[in-house]
Amino acid sequence: MDLRKQVQEKIDNKTKPVSSLGLLETIALKVAMVQQTPEPEIRQPHVVVFAGDHGIAKTGLVNPYPAYVTAAMVHNFMAGGAAINVFCRQHQLGLTIVDAGVDADLSRYHGNPSFIDAKIARGTNNYQFEAAMSFAEMERAIGAGAFIVKEIAKRGTNTIAFGEMGIGNSSAASLLMSTIMRLPLSRTVGKGTGANSAQLAQKRSTLQEVLDQHEAICQLNSPLKSLQYFGGYEIAMMAGAYLGARESNLVIVVDGFIASAALLVAHAIQPAVLDNCIFGHCSGELGHHAILHYLDAQPLLNIGLRLGEGTGAALAIPLVQSAVAFQREMAGMETLVSANQERLEA
Repeated sequence: MDLRKQVQEKIDNKTKPVSSLGLLETIALKVAMVQQTPEPEIRQPHVVVFAGDHGIAKTGLVNPYPAYVTAAMVHNFMAGGAAINVFCRQHQLGLTIVDAGVDADLSRYHGNPSFIDAKIARGTNNYQFEAAMSFAEMERAIGAGAFIVKEIAKRGTNTIAFGEMGIGNSSAASLLMSTIMRLPLSRTVGKGTGANSAQLAQKRSTLQEVLDQHEAICQLNSPLKSLQYFGGYEIAMMAGAYLGARESNLVIVVDGFIASAALLVAHAIQPAVLDNCIFGHCSGELGHHAILHYLDAQPLLNIGLRLGEGTGAALAIPLVQSAVAFQREMAGMETLVSANQERLEA
């Protein structure tokens, strides 16, 4: 009997009606197939948050919060005061913060085991006028993300999630989504970090001008060129992290809009990465539902989250743990048959 059939029969034979645990049953089967065992387990689940600044954020045209908030939030992460810190503490998840390209001196955290200095540069270029990064910088970021994840895997982690911090990165994600999925900005650009109606209109107008400016690049239909021109270092590093997680055969719990935009790039490079992915939630951001549909993904949660940081994935990991736990520990129907036989013979 092949492994998929063996695991599915084990799930169906639990002391419950078939399919009555819904999506948890799908997740249990998926984890078993990733790990290639009928007895899967979740070990040392870990969240990695990549932080980076975007050149366009300094203009204020696409973001209601000032660019310096990226660095301020990294300080908050390191002090343990952000939402992702709270959820990781609550659910006993490992947490690593990565400086992918923050426009600030974060050397005070060097040597802290929860912090990785992988800074490519102090923020990207303003993609209104030029590519956000050079092709070489993009390749360095992708490689760094893959390396970071492989090192975490060596310490015993077999389940990982990625978050991000970067003022203006919902705009970068919208541009990536638009160019990779060939969608108009009206379907990809949302409010991001709380823009009002006037700010949203300005954001859409600005980003349309960006696409018009780089029309030749957009026509190439190349995910890597799109990443080079419109991405952030944190998004490029996250794309590499997905690839590294696939190579290390980790279970990947995908966060929201920005994380899914990075996955679009990784998927274009290595389509098989989806075999390792469980989608944590459907974001409240406009374009996320379309990405989930494009990737044929069914998220575990839909509670209106739009924060980023990996928070949706952190909240979903306990559900993944529950899926694996019932598959490993729940009694099978033969237990009921045996108990009933003993009662009849008594």
